[in-house]
Amino acid sequence: MYPPECLYTKEHEWIQTTVEPKIGRIGITDYAQSQLGDVVYLDLPEVGLSFGQGEQFGSVESVKAVSDLYLPVSGKILEVNAEAVSSPELINSDPHSTWLVEIEIIQPDELSALLHSNDYESLTK
Repeated sequence: MYPPECLYTKEHEWIQTTVEPKIGRIGITDYAQSQLGDVVYLDLPEVGLSFGQGEQFGSVESVKAVSDLYLPVSGKILEVNAEAVSSPELINSDPHSTWLVEIEIIQPDELSALLHSNDYESLTK
């Protein structure tokens, strides 16, 4: 259910690092979107800002609640997914293909603290 090419946080974000070395795309998991309900708004950072591992970088608003988004690893924002911002419901229909931000990974060793897909799936059962 959870793509094995991604790594996961206990806060329900995913990062995919196969785009190219030291570049990662970040989104929220299927579990997160199912808990949120219909996503209606994204608040994402400006390109160029840097955040440490575990720091809040934005928020996602649904019909039920507003939830903070946390960066899985330290990084600098390279790109924000404009399509996701203009159509946040994409998160509900395809959460593991709808990335929110692309980052330059500043501390690649932090990836080792994240969960693999089978571990994340166990966490969410």
